[in-house]
Amino acid sequence: MTHPLEPMLRPKSVAVIGASNTPSRIGGRPIHAMKTAGYKGEIYPVNPNYDTIQDLPAYARIQDVPKDVDCAIIAVSAKVAVQTLRDCADHGVKSAVMFTSGFAEQSEEGAKAQREISEIARNSGMRIVGPNCLGVFNISAGWYGTFSNAPGALLLPPGPIGIVSQSGAYGAHVFTVSQLRGVGANYWVTTGNESDVDVAEVIEYYAQNPEVKVILAYAEGMKNADRVCSALEKARDAQKPVIFMKVGKTEAGAAAAASHTASLAGADAVYDALFKQYGVYRAETTEEFVDIAYACQFGKYPKGRKIDLQTISGGVGVQMADASVKYGLEVTPLPVETQKKLKEIIPFAGVNNPVDFTAQALNEPKLMETNIRMTIEEADFDSHIVYLAGVPASPFTRDACLQIFTNIRQEYPDEVMMMSLIGPKEVVSPYEDLKIPCYEDPSLTVRAMAALNYFGEVFARGRPDAPPKLPSGALPAPTEPVAEHEAKKILGSIGIPVTREELVQSADEAVKVWQDIGGAVVMKIASPDILHKTEIGGVLLKLNSEEEVAEGYATLMERAKKAKPDAKIDGVIVAEMVSGGVETVMGVVCDPVFGPAVMFGLGGVFVEVLKDVTFRLAPFGVDEAYRMIDEIQGRVMLDGVRGAPAADLKALAEALSRLSVFAAENADTIETIDVNPFIVLSDGAVAVDALIVPKGSSK
Repeated sequence: MTHPLEPMLRPKSVAVIGASNTPSRIGGRPIHAMKTAGYKGEIYPVNPNYDTIQDLPAYARIQDVPKDVDCAIIAVSAKVAVQTLRDCADHGVKSAVMFTSGFAEQSEEGAKAQREISEIARNSGMRIVGPNCLGVFNISAGWYGTFSNAPGALLLPPGPIGIVSQSGAYGAHVFTVSQLRGVGANYWVTTGNESDVDVAEVIEYYAQNPEVKVILAYAEGMKNADRVCSALEKARDAQKPVIFMKVGKTEAGAAAAASHTASLAGADAVYDALFKQYGVYRAETTEEFVDIAYACQFGKYPKGRKIDLQTISGGVGVQMADASVKYGLEVTPLPVETQKKLKEIIPFAGVNNPVDFTAQALNEPKLMETNIRMTIEEADFDSHIVYLAGVPASPFTRDACLQIFTNIRQEYPDEVMMMSLIGPKEVVSPYEDLKIPCYEDPSLTVRAMAALNYFGEVFARGRPDAPPKLPSGALPAPTEPVAEHEAKKILGSIGIPVTREELVQSADEAVKVWQDIGGAVVMKIASPDILHKTEIGGVLLKLNSEEEVAEGYATLMERAKKAKPDAKIDGVIVAEMVSGGVETVMGVVCDPVFGPAVMFGLGGVFVEVLKDVTFRLAPFGVDEAYRMIDEIQGRVMLDGVRGAPAADLKALAEALSRLSVFAAENADTIETIDVNPFIVLSDGAVAVDALIVPKGSSK
């Protein structure tokens, strides 16, 4: 590999500045750990107070080290740490791991010193992790650039997992828990204050490193959107699962009062969009974080959602079936002929799916093997879960059970299988050697299989479609507030269908437009200063006579002047009344880190009360838009209910994609966009109302 982090994560020589002769001290722990682990490179302790440290020659200054140094550990006080880094840079040290705290996390003075650290990294090319970090390690290399107790928690040989965490303490916690869970890590990086190296760059390194197959990442926040997206894309292209624990919130880059989109974009909506877009699995708890990594390290991913559930307990079979539905897996019945054969073998068995082979398996374990073989051979399942409780651990069935699964794995090496069982490590390990992950809880087994299915789908589809190009006549986003009719004119120019309408300045003009439309109309006040027209009674519906239209014009003008006397009034919009279809909402909000994100959801009560919406970072193609549509809870409404025709999903997906491209191309101008409602008809779709809020103009 040729990556800028290589000298930090696979160093051939290490200097420990602030080295201690006492193995328990911060400056002594890395030396002790490396010597114990058999690190093959050179170790140079640096401390002017000693001639030798832990039986190694010591040096007074980094400048006194006679050979090249790949990585320096900085374990000195904050007051001398910055100068120490300068000395390292001047001496040609390639990277540094900075334990020292007392920087941006503590004071403005510390923040200023941290900016100096960033400048040193930029100017010298020396890569720096930290300050205020717990360090890094690479188990297979015996390299421990850390003062954590993680090396003492090592229970497993080096495995395919790479861990990166902004938090040092949590990073150490995850490593310890993962070891206990049977997750084989090798690389471990804590980034601390991220003066230079951040979580995204470590993900990129893992994505390119053939030793790493699964990536575990923890972060409170991200600063460099381009680097994050690039790193996650590289991991997806390399078919390496990224399991992310993201905590904290991102502030939407617009006032919530300005639009529905902004008010719904709080908390983690933008990070959810990022993770969905790049095929990242977001874990909510440490247990889930580690559980999913455990499943992924076996490297087998289902090709579809059809799951086979085999059980020794009918009740647990129901639990697993419920969990499968919850996590989006398909509990497809076995073929009728296969059910008949299974019934002949075990008359009391449940043979649909789940398959309950009952306690008869205790008397004749071979029946279980027959069951599983028949299911694999005669049914078209993508994955299999077998619940056996304590059967594999029982002295009466232990050997027979293991032999059965050894036979099955030898004959069907590519089948994706998991087991739910209860037993000590010595019982579980042989099944893990067969590449069969094992869980105690049957429902969590299903959750893990669903995660594998998620990654299988992500890897199978590869890179998403390219975003479309906007029409040559596309108008730019406004730099000043605009009324609804102007906003819809802009959207129409980018290929989003809008209602037939005209702006009028008199009752007579309103009547003429109504006559031209030839049916019921909607009348709305048009003003860049009145964003929420319904709040002042500025919208009138179903007007369908000369008298109603003329009176409607007068009513709207009167209400607008009374509610907002100083507002600029452009006139009244007379628009066709759209009936039928499904009301949806599209919008854009600009995140301070990731830029514009597009929102989609069902309109009406669904968006206002249930907040049934999803987001994606702009721009994206039509295929990503379809995935957005499929994510909302009320998705079934678009298929047609109570005799209504199905909505035109193609028109909806194309509109979402075009809106995303428009948002991306006008990212410096747009604060928020609302298209609400966007009515999806059985043939086509139409924007009924629209709001575009330029940056710096929130009302």
